[in-house]
Amino acid sequence: MIKEIVILGDERLYKVCEEVYEHELTEMKTVVCDLHDTLQDFRRKTGAGRAIAAPQIGVSKRLVYMFIDKPVVFINPILTFEGNEMFELMDDCLSFPNLLVKVKRYKKLTINFKDINFEDSELAFEDDLAELLQHECDHLDGVLATMRAIDNKSFYHKGRRPRL
Repeated sequence: MIKEIVILGDERLYKVCEEVYEHELTEMKTVVCDLHDTLQDFRRKTGAGRAIAAPQIGVSKRLVYMFIDKPVVFINPILTFEGNEMFELMDDCLSFPNLLVKVKRYKKLTINFKDINFEDSELAFEDDLAELLQHECDHLDGVLATMRAIDNKSFYHKGRRPRL
């Protein structure tokens, strides 16, 4: 079911999410369907959107849904950064669709998580997908890209994107 996306300023976005337990898996599969439908609806309307975190639809659980080539569900994700190399980028978010924020993110990471069947999994990402997972996992800790801005002049309206 398509859910309303929680927008910047809503207190639910600033809460640390609770861990998902195996006995909640049936309920979480419903949440995953809602995340999928909501992300696909956002894509149809905007042409953008690669992932969404559960708190963005008001569910305070440690769950991220990503759909690039195929759907991937990250339950209770834990990020490990590979090295200290970082890069700057203009970050955007479904929860503030007209705002860009200049942030720094790690270039490479490994993510350990439970999959949709609650099996242990591990994947490695770099560049834009590493950034994406950092952004989404930040949502699980109540951290928004606005809170990671490089400085107080790092905010831009999407129609006026600066050069990096």
